[in-house]
Amino acid sequence: MNIVYAAEKPSIAGILSKHLRQRVGEREIEVHHNPEETGSFLIRWRLNRYVMSPAGEVAAEV
Repeated sequence: MNIVYAAEKPSIAGILSKHLRQRVGEREIEVHHNPEETGSFLIRWRLNRYVMSPAGEVAAEV
C-alpha cells in the first residue's frame, strides 16, 4: 500500500495545484484516505484542508 500511496502523491499535488491555480509541491501536502468515501482522499496543505473525490474533483473540506 505504501508504494501505491507514494506514487499517487505527485498526481494529487498536481490536481491540487490546478484547483488552487498555484504550484503545490508533493512534499508540501499530507494525504490520507478518506474513511467517509472509498477512493476519496483528505489533503492537508499549509493550514488548509481539501477533499479529493474518486473523480479527481477537489473541494475545501467543510
